[in-house]
Parts: sequence; C-alpha cells; structure tokens
Amino acid sequence: MLDRLAGGDRRSIGDADAVARLVATSPRLFDALIHGLWHTDPMVSMRAADAAEKITRRAPELLQPYKKELLGLLSEATQQELRWHLAVMIPRLSLNGKELRRAGGILCSYLVDRSSIVRTFALQGLADLARQEPSMRPAVVELLREAVRGGSPAMKARSRRLLSSLERD
Repeated sequence: MLDRLAGGDRRSIGDADAVARLVATSPRLFDALIHGLWHTDPMVSMRAADAAEKITRRAPELLQPYKKELLGLLSEATQQELRWHLAVMIPRLSLNGKELRRAGGILCSYLVDRSSIVRTFALQGLADLARQEPSMRPAVVELLREAVRGGSPAMKARSRRLLSSLERD
C-alpha cells in the first residue's frame, strides 16, 4: 500500500486519496498507513500523513493507539507537509492536561516555521486544542489576533474564521 504513495513530485498528492479510501473501508490497514509517517521517502511520509488526516476527519479514534508516537513525531518532524498534517491531527486525540500543554507548545513553535501553510495549520491546531482546554483560549485568541494583523493572507483569513468560531463557542 505504501508503494502507491511513492514517486512523483512534492506538489502532487499522488494516490493519497485512493489509499485513504482503501484504508477507510479496511481500517486494519491504518497501522501500516500510520507507520508510513516515519518512512524514509519524504513523498511516502507526506502522502501517508495526507491520507491519515483525511481518514481521521471522520474516524479520529483510529489515531488514539498512536498518541505517544504522534506526539513525539509532532516535536521531531521537520518536513513541512508532515508538520501541517500533524498540526490538525493531534487535536483529534484524547489528550490529558500535560499532553495538551505539550502539543500546544510544539504548535506554538510551528508559528515561526518558514512555511505559511505550516503556520496556518498550527493556528488551526491551537484553536482546536483551545476548544478542548478552556485555559488555553485567551492565549490562542491573542495569537489569532496577531495573525489577523500581521500574518500571511492565508493566516489572516483562517484566523478571522477561527476567532469568529471561538467567540461563538
């Protein structure tokens, strides 16, 4: 299955959507997909992350057995495509207070990434964590306000939407 994710160019998702559909219908394959996040081929790891992120939008519980490993990868990942997918997957985990603070700290470190997409998805992840942990909300709201004032166009747009959503909650 991971062989289907290799090759091509970084701007392409390759067969990630097809792999996501396959794993969604056969969840026993999820383990192999998750292990693809650590693959030595960056094309495979980024596409495995893309497929896992898509699957866990509807089935976030699939991530839970990998919580410790994913939190470790969140702090170690340097590949931008892997970082942006992890930034939105991690808040789908059931995290205790210590894990929430750790994930929040790591996502805050992503806010200085050279990739605007990583920074944008880090803001999304932080907002999602703040929904789970109300004590994080004031700091996250301030980060979102700063992004509205000085972020990239994508960060500004996403931050406006997240602020609106957090203020409604």
